[in-house]
Amino acid sequence: MGRPCLPRVVRVRFWEAIREGLSLTGACAAAGVSVTAGTRWFADAGGVINNGPGQVSGRYLSFEEREEIAVGRAAGRSMRAIAAQLGRSVSTISRELARNSQAAWGRPQGYRRYRASVAQRTAEQRARRPKTAKLAAHSVLRQRVQADLIACWSPEQISARLTAEFPDRPEMWVSHETIYQSLYVQGRGALRRELAGCLRTGRALRRPRRRADARQARGPIPNMVMISERPAEAEDRAVPGHWEGDLIIGKNNGSAIGTLVERSTRFCLLLHLDGRRDAETVRDRMIEAIHTLPQQLRRSLTWDQGVEMARHAEITLATEMAIYFCDPHSPWQRGSNENTNGLLRQYFPKGTNLARHTAADLAAVAAELNGRPRKTLGWKTPAEALNALLSLPNKPHGVATTG
Repeated sequence: MGRPCLPRVVRVRFWEAIREGLSLTGACAAAGVSVTAGTRWFADAGGVINNGPGQVSGRYLSFEEREEIAVGRAAGRSMRAIAAQLGRSVSTISRELARNSQAAWGRPQGYRRYRASVAQRTAEQRARRPKTAKLAAHSVLRQRVQADLIACWSPEQISARLTAEFPDRPEMWVSHETIYQSLYVQGRGALRRELAGCLRTGRALRRPRRRADARQARGPIPNMVMISERPAEAEDRAVPGHWEGDLIIGKNNGSAIGTLVERSTRFCLLLHLDGRRDAETVRDRMIEAIHTLPQQLRRSLTWDQGVEMARHAEITLATEMAIYFCDPHSPWQRGSNENTNGLLRQYFPKGTNLARHTAADLAAVAAELNGRPRKTLGWKTPAEALNALLSLPNKPHGVATTG
């Protein structure tokens, strides 16, 4: 027989606590279940919060109403009287008794016993009847989603792009939650499970963001101009040509890749540092990359207070691009760059040697990242957004895709 299924109300209480922001342990305590049970429910839902059960619609009988029906039947009350007490139609009570009553051992033939707990469990099992997933039923849509996942698009990007490309074909629409379910949720595996490795995190469950570790204090960089003095036009992203930059660091801090992100289009340039991260190498690669940009895209650069920018004055002298520095431990002041660095970790995982990647490798990654649709750009790609800027009248055309 196995373990009896806990009532739906318990699971609903657990998922409501999760949605309110409680930890897994806290949600288990609120629902009065073991952490083992809560962990199993969370895993069965694929870590997708919306897959957990919510409050039952008023059109369905609750467990409490089924208890009232059981008490009324035991007392010999008519279905009409029970319906009036519950504020339900007589047909609802009649249908409930017909579907969820069971024959009783040792009672006359035709006698059927109604028990609230059995009726509730039967109704819940019936509600969980298998339904064909959309991606399992539509091979063309499934192949398109799989191709986009292989191209490292996120489920949200895929969903939005399909809606934009097929506005009159709803059969080609699919929500990002459906894609996650097809990858992770038991019984919904329309997509090949190994495609989960194409997702940005590579994980089977969503996890809360961890607070970024504070960087070690560094000595002051001479002649810094702080971000508070950066022009207002850079803040509102209305004018292109303002960039944010940083390094992503490899294994044992022994290698690095430079990243530059244009604030208005999120267009990305990658700097090949030949396995080094000293100020002289960063200076030289930065100057090379900036010189590939048209003049209207060379307005400013914002960086953190890393020692790799100790030669910033020489960069400004060679490129005529103003450089501003963030306040200590304030990564949100370079939000576009921080987000892009997170995307790049899909290609350059933490704890790996970044020196093994060639300049051609970085060019390919930058091209792929600049070809992904972005929600903040109305699902255009950074390359499309940049090309739109450069194609405006009286604007020079063409820009390199990597440094």
